[in-house]
Amino acid sequence: MDFKGKVALITGAGNGIGRASAIGFASRGAKVVVVDRDEAAGNATAGILRQQGGDALFVAADVTKSAEVQNYVKLALDAYGSIDCFYNNAGIEGAIAMTSEYDEEMFDRVMAVNVKGVFLGLRHVLPVMIQQKRGAVVNTASVAGLVGSPGMPAYTASKHAVIGLTKTASGEVARLGIRINAICPGPIDTRMIHSVESMINPNDPSGVGATYQSNIPLGRYGTAEEVANLVQFLCSDLSSNITGAQYVVDGGRTATGGAVSNSLVR
Repeated sequence: MDFKGKVALITGAGNGIGRASAIGFASRGAKVVVVDRDEAAGNATAGILRQQGGDALFVAADVTKSAEVQNYVKLALDAYGSIDCFYNNAGIEGAIAMTSEYDEEMFDRVMAVNVKGVFLGLRHVLPVMIQQKRGAVVNTASVAGLVGSPGMPAYTASKHAVIGLTKTASGEVARLGIRINAICPGPIDTRMIHSVESMINPNDPSGVGATYQSNIPLGRYGTAEEVANLVQFLCSDLSSNITGAQYVVDGGRTATGGAVSNSLVR
């Protein structure tokens, strides 16, 4: 997985899987465009890459706004001239509530970030890749995009939609030298899963975490680096015959049906 001379653009790169992916791409020679709404976190990621000898650019952007998505694409091209790998990763978990009680405004927010944000990334990056006649895209879905996740209707709907977008777009550009795949993380040891633990039981989030992990065949949460490795594989020439697919990285949880209850997340 050699990315020397290539450019990787990553949204939601300020923390978690996005940051781990940025570090992974940079360590394998890529120039990295770090995109995040959180300026402090995004600058911190770019700073880490530079400290390790990498070439990085940070762009602050709200992925739900078309003009800001167009701007991160423009700045990436201005700085590096191409976009070889696009990790379309930014997402939020939303709230925990039954569908019958779920807040409409929260539902709209989750769908805006997790679905419209992914769509806008594809909408503005794919024309660049079509012109280049090459490129690899990875969208972050979730095991919640494959099974029901009670108490998380917005997140579950949004991640099902990401898989649908992935399959549709991949078929449109496969003959143009572009591959598009989705990853489906299970519970990963990042801010998001710990937020979910706290929402489920504010008085004992660690107890929720222990229960989650006991239901995972590997007996633990995954790490951001383990997911980042999959992202890099799907962007590399090693996966040259893979497109339109979704890859589960969840320690075996969905294989044993453990993801059916409040499973989530990255």
